Amino acid sequence: MLTVLAYIVVIIFLVGFLSRLVIYARSPAPLKIATTPAPTTRLGVVWRLVTEVIFFNSLFKGDKLAWAGGLAFHGALAVVLIRHIRYFVDPVPAFFGPLQIIGIVAGVVMAGALGFLLLRRLLIDRVKYISSPADYLFLILLLAIAGTGLLMDFALRPNIVAIKANLMAMWSSVTGLPPLNSAGDVMFLLHLLLVAVLFVIFPFSKLMHAGGLFFSPTRNQVDNPREQKHVNPWAEP
Repeated sequence: MLTVLAYIVVIIFLVGFLSRLVIYARSPAPLKIATTPAPTTRLGVVWRLVTEVIFFNSLFKGDKLAWAGGLAFHGALAVVLIRHIRYFVDPVPAFFGPLQIIGIVAGVVMAGALGFLLLRRLLIDRVKYISSPADYLFLILLLAIAGTGLLMDFALRPNIVAIKANLMAMWSSVTGLPPLNSAGDVMFLLHLLLVAVLFVIFPFSKLMHAGGLFFSPTRNQVDNPREQKHVNPWAEP
């Protein structure tokens, strides 16, 4: 049953994510609206997108508090995801040894950054005014995922050896999780279900900014309206 659920969740995520990217790619850009100062070459646009993804340049210029919290969260999340690779490979590469402590610290940073971003939405009036219920729910869901992960690291340890064996076999058989014999095992199941919920709602929410950023006309257009005429896609002969 768990294997079937895992396949369904992954299929929903991939189909939803790719279909949204197709919609973004097919959406016409009727105007030349690159946010200036903007690059005047394609290479410059690529560099601009790279720095947006890594350093959140535009967010830094617009809201320093959101930039600090967002950069801390995304950076810590990247480390946590890399650390989780150990549950799906055997043998585990040697460099994963030192990464375990770093990954736990990153988990704490991730939870702290999410808490900071949630408090920011609750306490700053201008941010609270433009926040929707979904904004709070996403932060609470991510906090719950980070919190259950940290509880397994510090307090309620599951039978990680048996869980890893079952996870590695899950994609090639109908093997499910081992029996839930401790509070740590139950916590792992809760953690897994929360991640599944995140994967299902991801393609249909504003979390799709992860892929949509690359299709934003304000970021991916070359600033060359004088050198080259911009023609509406539907106006082409």
